[in-house]
Amino acid sequence: MKETRLGSVVRVFGFMFVVIFAAISSAWSAQEEKLSTGLAWKDGGEIYTKICAYCHEADVGPPIRNRALPTAYIRTIVRNGNRAMPAFRASKIDDESLAKLADFISQKESQH
Repeated sequence: MKETRLGSVVRVFGFMFVVIFAAISSAWSAQEEKLSTGLAWKDGGEIYTKICAYCHEADVGPPIRNRALPTAYIRTIVRNGNRAMPAFRASKIDDESLAKLADFISQKESQH
């Protein structure tokens, strides 16, 4: 059976669609896996030093250490932001790391 030009074009575009869809699906699942595993932070102190201290130790933002802030309050402010404080979504700091950070911030300085 002789194939028409239109049939050839449809088949080529169909093949290209399948290849592109497969590539996007693969990239999407790799991104989801990366987000679910989060970043490998050693502890809350490392997170604080590498993220929070830029503002909170440099007289830009208010001091947040040694204030006995509840961990739930810290997690809420970090996730949602407050005034000049930007929100840090799960794509920036995963829930496990956020819990470590909140524990670190809520502890007294002498406990380290």
